[in-house]
Amino acid sequence: MDNKLFIFDTTLRDGEQVPGCQLNTVEKIEVAKKLEQLGVDVIEAGFPISSPGDFNSVVEISKAVTWPTICALTRAVEKDIIVAADSLKYAKRKRIHTGIGTSDYHIKYKFNSTREEIIEQAVAAVKFAKKYVDDVEFYAEDAGRTDNEYLARVVEAVVKAGATVVNIPDTTGYCLPEEYGAKIKYLCDHVAGIENAVISTHCHNDLGMATANTMAGVINGARQAEVTLNGIGERAGNTSLEEVVMILKSHKELNIDTNINTRTIYPASRMVSGLMNMPVQPNKAIVGRNAFAHSSGIHQDGVLKNVQTYEIIDPKDVGIDENSIILTARSGRAALKHRLSVLGMELSQEKLDKVYQEFLKLADRKKEIHDDDIMVLAGADRSLNHRVKVDYLQVTSGVGVRSVAALGISVTGEKFEAAAEGNGPVDAAIKALKKIINRQMTLKEFTIQAISKGSDDVGKVHMQVEYNGNCYYGFGANTDIIAASVEAYVDCINKFRDENII
Repeated sequence: MDNKLFIFDTTLRDGEQVPGCQLNTVEKIEVAKKLEQLGVDVIEAGFPISSPGDFNSVVEISKAVTWPTICALTRAVEKDIIVAADSLKYAKRKRIHTGIGTSDYHIKYKFNSTREEIIEQAVAAVKFAKKYVDDVEFYAEDAGRTDNEYLARVVEAVVKAGATVVNIPDTTGYCLPEEYGAKIKYLCDHVAGIENAVISTHCHNDLGMATANTMAGVINGARQAEVTLNGIGERAGNTSLEEVVMILKSHKELNIDTNINTRTIYPASRMVSGLMNMPVQPNKAIVGRNAFAHSSGIHQDGVLKNVQTYEIIDPKDVGIDENSIILTARSGRAALKHRLSVLGMELSQEKLDKVYQEFLKLADRKKEIHDDDIMVLAGADRSLNHRVKVDYLQVTSGVGVRSVAALGISVTGEKFEAAAEGNGPVDAAIKALKKIINRQMTLKEFTIQAISKGSDDVGKVHMQVEYNGNCYYGFGANTDIIAASVEAYVDCINKFRDENII
């Protein structure tokens, strides 16, 4: 059996479906170029028929990326496939990813159909896609809960129709690793012509088994793994790229290789985290900030004597520089530029100058600047073109006194001011903002990222605001958590679809 595992990255499609993590086309191109540098074989760039933005992103990514295959997702619907083919016209290597649900749950409740009709639709979709591209991947949605005998019939039919890749998704994250591995082996053993196609895994993490299931599938014959950076994705996320790649690198006895340049994993992880405003949990395998931290005295003693006592991966192998430069107010542009590069951010001179000025302001308020702070600074310029901007915020609060906030904002250049009392400083500041933006807005979610490095750390706030039947996600970051909260609320308002905010 071939010992090459193809890495299919769906950060820009399945990963981007996380609420509040949507990227614009320019940001998607940044990520796609980083994925190319990382060495992924296939980039799933979007679901073109879902929106003009997704269509345009696939077009532009196709132009920007050189050697990876660019993949566009569709349903088993002719119109979807036509639109996907059109979006891929500039791709050097192109793939259409089409499919349909195959579990009895999907057949009965989603499609109100029969098993035979589903096979007919699947075959028709693959044959139609083959008119446009040579490389067609078929997904059997909810394959994890599809009985193996019927799944084998579906896979055999689509391979015969011309599918080059067959994707076996554990859509709900339900399978046990042994069960999922056995499913892949059953297909290898019972599908006539399976040698003409690559079997792919696509596992979700609802029960925390995405990586384990993916590895079980690979060990049993799958030769493509569908993954995302940092394991992001709908609900509990997808299989993590960095975990699968480093498992294979660590377990050489499996004799399965990938094309991934592992030393670019950490910069790619930080870039996605920064652009999507989605923090990586500290104890996340491979890329979490505690992944190579040893606090136990026994562990520290062992690591100091021989690093292999407790570390099975050299941090440098994933791009983590142990001797990273600590940035302070005395650091120059060169040090900042170097650290941004390590974190996967390459800035133009003009943008670097702007970020450096903000860096100096922050450095005056903090003793040391950490990676999270730098990522926030590098992404801050995205708000420069917002319609609504905060000019100033002054808050009075304390024990035994009523909190009062005075706020000044600019709306497309026009100045507005308001003051309000509230149940705490954040409530007062938001009430002042609402006096100016007089709309029926409801705060649905308010999350402050834990401050862990000191009282002068940058506080990160994530918000969800409901307005006019839609939910909008916002992000703010500041050494003042009240200011960060207002920034997050303003970020939500800037995403409202109204032409006139006031």
